[in-house]
Amino acid sequence: MAPRTVIVIGAGLGGLSAGVHAQLAGLEAHLFEHHTAPGGVAACWRRGQYLVDGGIHFMMGHRPGGPIHDLMGDLGIVGSTNFLDLDTYGRFVSERTGRTLTITKDLDALERDIVRLFPDDARIASELHRAARAMQGMTDMGFGDPPELAGALDGIKMMWGMRAQLKYFTGRNAREVREWASTAADEELRWLLENLFLPEMPVWFIFMLLGMLADGQMSLLEGGSVSLVEPIERRLKKLGGDVTYGVTVEKVLVEGDRAVGIRLQDGTEHRADAVISAADGRSTIYGMLGGRYTDPTIDRRYAAWPLVRPLVMATFGVAREFRGEPWLTIYRQRTPLDVGGRSVDAVPERLFNYSGAFAPPGRTVVQCMADTTWDHWATRVKDRPAYAAEKARVAAALLGRLEAHRAGISADVEMTDVATPHTTWRYTLNHQGAWGGFLPPAKDMLRPLPRRLPGLKAFYMAGQWSTPGGSALGSMWSGRQAVQVLCRDIA
Repeated sequence: MAPRTVIVIGAGLGGLSAGVHAQLAGLEAHLFEHHTAPGGVAACWRRGQYLVDGGIHFMMGHRPGGPIHDLMGDLGIVGSTNFLDLDTYGRFVSERTGRTLTITKDLDALERDIVRLFPDDARIASELHRAARAMQGMTDMGFGDPPELAGALDGIKMMWGMRAQLKYFTGRNAREVREWASTAADEELRWLLENLFLPEMPVWFIFMLLGMLADGQMSLLEGGSVSLVEPIERRLKKLGGDVTYGVTVEKVLVEGDRAVGIRLQDGTEHRADAVISAADGRSTIYGMLGGRYTDPTIDRRYAAWPLVRPLVMATFGVAREFRGEPWLTIYRQRTPLDVGGRSVDAVPERLFNYSGAFAPPGRTVVQCMADTTWDHWATRVKDRPAYAAEKARVAAALLGRLEAHRAGISADVEMTDVATPHTTWRYTLNHQGAWGGFLPPAKDMLRPLPRRLPGLKAFYMAGQWSTPGGSALGSMWSGRQAVQVLCRDIA
């Protein structure tokens, strides 16, 4: 293939992946990134002697033997990033009843513990156990060719490969987790099931999550999100790719219904043979392209599909160690907490106690997250003192909730950092600060979205357009798929 040029909008995981795969295909890739650093929502930042990780919580499919590991090899991750095997998914603690459930990779123990804690829900315990067992080995689910390149035989091949698990992806298992949870007899088990991940996700996702945990295919990043991002950037540059940081793409240049480049906010223009957007899908389609290349299906998605709920995240540098404690504990509050216009009864606590990368010896990074609303913070940011005061209030409230379980922790806090939905928007331009884009209905979660837009040539979508829920792996895979379609078009 003769060298051709491609512009990639965004240097998050999807954009970096697109750049690497473009270079591997013999193209010349130039990435343009709004932020001053790569990674997008997979972000880390320093606060004195502490490293704040605001991005990836855990990874899936890091072991050899599947397409995910192969993808990581292409991107320069294998051999550069240390993955710590995850044996415990998390601990759930109820302030209302005192019940505690720790979910480990031992599925037999999980079934026994659910029956012990929720004796009227043995049926759900058995169903969860049986389905998670059936899902073991499903590390490559959803990581195939883009719809533009997939034929009928590919679909048949995929269904044959998962024939033993097929029933777990259809029918009642394709409904939302919260609908499934509503069938539990014990109200507290309903709460727990909804908080295993996102309540809008399909039931099969929970089964797959637990199956991968049991398989040893879940891990933590020893060096945080930055340890995943930096190797990909190095790989891109070693292959000859280029990245320009601190610039914002204002418009995709189109001539004769063909993408020919971009215009930045400062007015400068850059030309290329093709353009890939790994930026926010809504901003790309209705902003940079002016809404000219859509169809009723695309418009319906953006009108009807909800955004992933934005988060406020309070991170504390604590002069204390938490040896032997789970990396994740979710506390069910005795009384709900008001967090930026939303009533919250679940407070997750992340302890970065599994690596020395986040804090000096004898100290620990402790992080709390809570659902919030965009409007609450977008209104207050117009008044900077009010915005700062609200951040301080929320941080103090979350820390106060931890105090009930970590006596004296407030006195040990040396650093406090608060990131709001406006923070996410400021660095990524994600619509309304939604860290993971939009969430399609559970029944559509396995339906791949196309990489092209109707009526527009030499333009391809990656990133949030095709990774519902903000999956890091999905973002990287989407960058690969966008390049696949591009290469087919110009072959």
